[in-house]
Amino acid sequence: MRQTRIIQPDYANRFRCIGSACEDTCCSGWRVSVDESDFHRLTSLPAGPLRSLVDVSILQSAQPHEEADNAFASIRMLPSGECPFLSADRLCRVQRECGEQYLSRICADYPRNSYSIDGLKETELSLSCPEAARLILLSPSLLPQNGAPGYQLTWDETTAGSADLRSCFWQIREFVVGLILNRRYPLWQRLFLLGTFCRRLEAFQCAETNRNFVDILDDFSRAVNLGGLGESMETIPADLPLQLEIVLSFIAQRVNGVNISPRFRGVLDLFVKGLGHSRTASIESQAATYADAYRRYFTPFFGRHPHMLENLLVNAVFRDAFPFGRALTSAESRPEPAKAFAMMAIQFALIKGMLIGVAAARGRQFSAADVVKVVQTASRLFEHNPRFLNTAYAGLEGRGLTDARGLTLLLRN
Repeated sequence: MRQTRIIQPDYANRFRCIGSACEDTCCSGWRVSVDESDFHRLTSLPAGPLRSLVDVSILQSAQPHEEADNAFASIRMLPSGECPFLSADRLCRVQRECGEQYLSRICADYPRNSYSIDGLKETELSLSCPEAARLILLSPSLLPQNGAPGYQLTWDETTAGSADLRSCFWQIREFVVGLILNRRYPLWQRLFLLGTFCRRLEAFQCAETNRNFVDILDDFSRAVNLGGLGESMETIPADLPLQLEIVLSFIAQRVNGVNISPRFRGVLDLFVKGLGHSRTASIESQAATYADAYRRYFTPFFGRHPHMLENLLVNAVFRDAFPFGRALTSAESRPEPAKAFAMMAIQFALIKGMLIGVAAARGRQFSAADVVKVVQTASRLFEHNPRFLNTAYAGLEGRGLTDARGLTLLLRN
């Protein structure tokens, strides 16, 4: 019999919205769906100015929207992109005049996202909220010192690891979080090892190996703990022109032809300025600037603040129930650990690339505030677009870059 820590986030309990003091607004730039119960509650308000605004601003859907979880209706945003219920002092009129219980579920929950695993409720935060980004990125230790409080799982190693990996969720999470926080290895090497682990999980699930789950977990844990893998990983070459080209293509894919917020525009302008990016600049010259900024500014800063990128990744593990995603709670879906890692690598490479470009522009003034702003605005633009990651993954797959070598080119500088 073995013991596994059930690691769950608790930092969402510390989140408090700062309202009109926030430098961004979650009441603009979204498509906000309204479920049926919320719709009927809002449309039953007594006659008055707010009810009249509800009647013209909340529209029933002719059919469910492909990007929404429950789109019985939606809020019709103003031409500016702002919510019609946003007051002049940048507060919600519905909440102020009627109370929080009248908010739509999405508005009431954001930036929290909750789901249950084995009967245990879990809540994480989206980094697209500035205050949530500060809470997550600036915490010296995102998890309690003794791991998540209160739970231990006792399991029988002789029966663990059926073909359905979901039965090993907590053991996998304990290993993944421990690996991300293992500073014996540079962060890119931890991610390389994580990708290798995910591919072995997929091989086990697909019956492509005769190893059982316990053997895979034990062998991998032993190799990582011995610390001898770093030297062999150092022989893997970097390809900065290719890495930067891919990051630039990700950004262009999402921003071309789209109205982006002034806040993200400021970040993008710094990124472009830092790299010397233009239509005539060669990818080689930009990659040289990129490499110099990584060495002179990015590496020293995160050497002093290693928890910031670690927290970014740990939050992604919780947010996506990594490496299961929606397959964790859907009996019809099959987990795809290797693809889940590729998705994580794409998101991390994109944010890391933007941070390097901004560091190039800010130089020695590059700060934690810059990190929060880059991560928050990038998360808002990329994380909440349901098509972006799938399109980005398909693009890499078409170039043969979703294997271990290709993803390493995204992660290693």
